[in-house]
Amino acid sequence: MPNAIKEALDIQPLVTGGKSVRDVTVDILKPVEAFPTSLWWKAFLLALTITVIDLGIIGYLVYEGLYILGINNPVGWGFFIVNFVFWIGIGHAGTLISAVLYLFRQEWRTGINRAAEAMTIFAVLTAASTLIIHIGRPWMGYWLFPYPNERGPLWVNFRSPLIWDTFAVSTYLTISLVFWYIGLIPDIAAVRDRATGKVRKAVYDILSFGWVGSNKAWSHLETVAMILAALSTPLVLSVHTIVSFDFAVSIVPGWHTTIFPPYFVAGAIFSGFAMVVTLMVIAREVFQLKDYITMKHLENMNKVIMVTGLIVGLAYSTEFFMAWYSGNEYEGFTFVNRAFGPYGWAYFIMFSCNVFAPQVFWSKKLRNSIPVMFVVSIIVNIGMWFERFVIVMTLHRDFLPSSWDVYVPTVYDFMMLLGTFGIFFTLFLLFCRLLPVIAIAEVKTVMPHKDGGHH
Repeated sequence: MPNAIKEALDIQPLVTGGKSVRDVTVDILKPVEAFPTSLWWKAFLLALTITVIDLGIIGYLVYEGLYILGINNPVGWGFFIVNFVFWIGIGHAGTLISAVLYLFRQEWRTGINRAAEAMTIFAVLTAASTLIIHIGRPWMGYWLFPYPNERGPLWVNFRSPLIWDTFAVSTYLTISLVFWYIGLIPDIAAVRDRATGKVRKAVYDILSFGWVGSNKAWSHLETVAMILAALSTPLVLSVHTIVSFDFAVSIVPGWHTTIFPPYFVAGAIFSGFAMVVTLMVIAREVFQLKDYITMKHLENMNKVIMVTGLIVGLAYSTEFFMAWYSGNEYEGFTFVNRAFGPYGWAYFIMFSCNVFAPQVFWSKKLRNSIPVMFVVSIIVNIGMWFERFVIVMTLHRDFLPSSWDVYVPTVYDFMMLLGTFGIFFTLFLLFCRLLPVIAIAEVKTVMPHKDGGHH
């Protein structure tokens, strides 16, 4: 294709630097095969230390009781559900990138889908850990699963949104894990074939299920990937819709609303893509992967962040309009209190981070600026955490002024919030060290030919 036409159509190569097929394998496997750098060790030890402290606090919480947290009578959930909804949202981008963009044959997903899928799994595990703790008696957590038991007629309450969460999250985790691992098999085989040590070779041989890369094996892999992508696509809508039902099926003013499911799904994609941008910017710098995670990948993700940011902004405005239009004094008070009450500062942090910050991406120059997109991606996730905080804290003033109270988080609340990031980054850093961050086999399918075409 002539260069003038390529420029007119804004077609940018997805692999730059004139790489050969062998170069792709060597470059992407470098972090896996080389000894970890001092930077990786520092980051890993920091994340691991935070995780260990978090586990210690969880142990102390189980021993001592929930009174050490800031939860009170009107606000019975506190940071637990805020963190749960936040991390489930973070995990949303992985399924969207891997499944939906796969079905729509979007080639730009190839450089980022592996890390996004891994991020999904680690975010869901982090979210599940907060969900189990928040039930108060985590050792009874297995009661959430409806299995034949010795308790006679005592079964789970299928009308409880907590049970719906259990089904949605466990299904989401299972499908995402299988889809992620199926795509990893050819790349694990590549690690195995290049391994020098006997133990390393044997471990990766087991993990690759003896993959040989025959035509039949590839055909089966493609078929399974297509089926799993089709199964995963409804999960993009269902999981965060069901999470929103935790709030929407109640009679609490400000929660009992039909806008929650689409607004939660858009918010989840919004925060998930922001986290992918944060991780990809770091990965391409630290592991020298700029030829595979190109500006085209990052720009496309920034466009998604901008669009979903506009949807979230519309949802915030619609909530206020409906509260006024309904004529319901409780509903109206809830939203005035949300914006101008004791937690008004949190509301304005949420609004400015989620609605105003992504608007810088209207500019192509800023959309392609690494420092700008990195800062905006972090700002967006701060804003999305505050969105969940604002929704949960709405409870602090309910129908009876005599039961009003203010939720004041304790140091344990903040430590457990920090601990969730420790768990997530510990798992993600281990993943970067042990498995290829980019899907080698898929990247090779979108490499440009010498004549400017594609394979």
